[in-house]
Amino acid sequence: MPKGKEFWSRDFASRYGHTSLVADKDKYLFAAEPAKYRFNVIGAGTMGQEHIRVTNFEGRATINGVYDPEPLSVENAKASHAIHRDEPLRIYATIEEACSDPDVDGLIICTPNYTHIDAVRTAAKSGKHILVEKPVATTIPDAYEIAQIADAHEQIFQVGLQYRYKAIYAEAIHEALVRKTLGDVKLISMVEHRMAFLDKVGQWNKYSRYSGGTLVEKCCHYFDLINLFAGARPRRVYASGSMAVNFKNFEHENGKSDILDNAMVVIDYENSVRGSFELAMFVPMFYEEIVLCGDIGRLRASENMDFLPGLPLKSQLEIFGGETFPSRMTTPSYPVAIEESGHNGATFFEHVHFVDSIDNGKSEGPTAMDAFWSVVVGVAAETSVASGEPVDISELLLRNGLDQL
Repeated sequence: MPKGKEFWSRDFASRYGHTSLVADKDKYLFAAEPAKYRFNVIGAGTMGQEHIRVTNFEGRATINGVYDPEPLSVENAKASHAIHRDEPLRIYATIEEACSDPDVDGLIICTPNYTHIDAVRTAAKSGKHILVEKPVATTIPDAYEIAQIADAHEQIFQVGLQYRYKAIYAEAIHEALVRKTLGDVKLISMVEHRMAFLDKVGQWNKYSRYSGGTLVEKCCHYFDLINLFAGARPRRVYASGSMAVNFKNFEHENGKSDILDNAMVVIDYENSVRGSFELAMFVPMFYEEIVLCGDIGRLRASENMDFLPGLPLKSQLEIFGGETFPSRMTTPSYPVAIEESGHNGATFFEHVHFVDSIDNGKSEGPTAMDAFWSVVVGVAAETSVASGEPVDISELLLRNGLDQL
């Protein structure tokens, strides 16, 4: 994304409709720059349409076409694209056609979790830039295979662990890992309280065999962040959880739902850092929190949407230094237009990073190996819930044929 002052003036004026007040021949600040790249979206469901919207909103790329076997998803994608572009959306008959189109620079894979492995195998043959949604796969072997594919892929390969770009977590990363404000991080705690899983095409997210299980499907974002702050590989995982409220009587063509709606997870790392995660998916709000305790300071960041009247703080970040350094409280946020584009602005900045990486020819992450380890923790947690016993990560990898790790 261009960083000049003129860009920001033009960009935000255009987002709020001021471009219509001046004829094209008279535009300078409001002049639209042509898109540099063309992307195809593989899978045009809820997340696919968010990527269509954000790609056009970010502006340096446009969506060339989509592949999705579901007719309603295709029609919705057409409508979403038409808001931003006059050029019609190309509809592909097969995933192979969508991936091999020579007019396309990049592929965004948003298919159901259990199909990621086949989609990535096909997409990698194209030699194009790839952004694949989280979780990168539903099993440890598939996640590792994708990590190996990504390592051999000559173009940018990025995984949609976009929570790294949420305002509260971006600030936490900067304070803890860049500024080292807290000293050495020793303890990490994360919380998510939210409503139940939304409807999906075919309701695949209600079944562990398709989603990977709640602690893989939903929670890989958080395990990725905990892994990042811990700065080491996980050594042992213990988890307790259940299906307490949601979908207990849900039946579809695939049978009865079997996904968790609550859990508590504890992670021991090889460097003695400890992490924990608490999930409740039957709460009438959206609340996330991270607490980092270092040897000289403490950080707490939270994001809240409770639907109540008034103007409560949506995000907060507190840093406590005691007698060591100044304590402070802030409210990390992005401009409203960006936050409303998807996942409180995280998807927008994920796209900024993706296009910047294409421009620079190098990606700094999140990588497919980062995504692999987030899946490992998620699978370990699901395994621990099922068995009632702690899971040793080395033994789990060995059982999955990855003794070399």
